[in-house]
Order: sequence, then C-alpha cells, then structure tokens
Amino acid sequence: MTDALDPAALDPADMREQYRTPLFRKADLAAEPMEQFARWFKEVAAGGVIHEPNAMVVSTASPDGRPSSRTVLLKHYDERGFVFFTNYGSRKGMELETNPYVSLLFPWHPVARQVIVTGLAERVGRDETAAYFRTRPHGSQLGAWASEQSSVIASRAELLARYEELAARYPEGEQVPVPPHWGGFRVVPETVEFWQGHENRLHDRLRYTGEGGAWRIERLSP
Repeated sequence: MTDALDPAALDPADMREQYRTPLFRKADLAAEPMEQFARWFKEVAAGGVIHEPNAMVVSTASPDGRPSSRTVLLKHYDERGFVFFTNYGSRKGMELETNPYVSLLFPWHPVARQVIVTGLAERVGRDETAAYFRTRPHGSQLGAWASEQSSVIASRAELLARYEELAARYPEGEQVPVPPHWGGFRVVPETVEFWQGHENRLHDRLRYTGEGGAWRIERLSP
C-alpha cells in the first residue's frame, strides 16, 4: 500500500471541528423559504469567505433510481424557485427529462451553514434562456456549442479543435446563436431545509414543506 492510500497517514476519523455559531430559531425565519434563502445568500456573499456562494450540488437520478451528483452554478432565484443552465443532452439533462425529481445542496462550510432543496425541475422558456445566454462571456457562449456535455471524446485536442472552429466562425463581437440543445431548468421547491452547525453536533435544522400553497415549518433533530 502506498503512503497516499495508507489510512494511518491521514485519518479522516481524526478530523473534527466544533461549530460555534449563534442559535438559529424558528422565530428568526421568514414566512417563505425563498425569502429566507435570499437572506442567507446575501449574508454569505457579503461575508467574502465563501468562493462562489452560488455553487450548488445538483443531484438527479435515472428512472431506475441510480443517483448522480455534480456542482453547478445557480444563475437566478425568485419566488418560483432556483434556476441553472446546462446542455439538455448531458447526463443531468437527460435524467431530469425522465425523472424530474431533484435535490440541491448549497455547502457553505466556512460559515457552518448549508441549504438543502428538494423539488421538481422544469425547463425555463426559450426567451429566458436566450436572455441569460446573451449575458455570458463570448468564450462561454462558444463553449456551449463546442462541448457535447457528458459524451465521450478522444482527447482534449478534439474539444479545443471544435472550439477554435467556432471561434473562427463567430469572432469576438459577433452574435453567437443560442444552441437548441442548451437551456435552463427551474427547480420548484417542495422542501427547503436550512442547516446551521453547533457545538457537540447539536445542529439547527429547520425545514419548510409546501402544503397546498402554504409552507409548514418544522425543526428536525440533528
């Protein structure tokens, strides 16, 4: 066994941290989960200690229940839910087409907070997709065409060749068309859990659950 694989060299069981944060009470919560998310999101973004606070783990599952996860950037949120963009032919895109149930996780570890969302994903309209696509840097627009996301490629050189071909076809300053295979998903929340770490693993877990247009708030045992 190499040193890198030797558990004694760096034992994760010995890694412990006591979370010391203010208590998070039910009385502190907003009436709606998206309003509470907005509060926390603004706080962590303003704090400046979290790199890309809009990074979230998106978990999907195939029709036969095989899960998959990846990190994606949140690009919009409002009272309707959380929006991200992707290639519809990617693994997550294909899985969401056949099984729209999805989970989102915002891992804000430096401030001992996380937000966990479960809900249903639906495609956003093409107008909304096009409006966002126009805000992307030119190189990212070309990348959306160059990458057949999740497909097998022979080499990185093949990917770069596709990109260079597109860069020649659509030079900087020329409008890049929106790929028909690329667009947004909106995750409409069914539950939203706000987690805050505390000493001795006595964490706060407060969960919103949607019920006929209203929200029930419950405290969960850590």
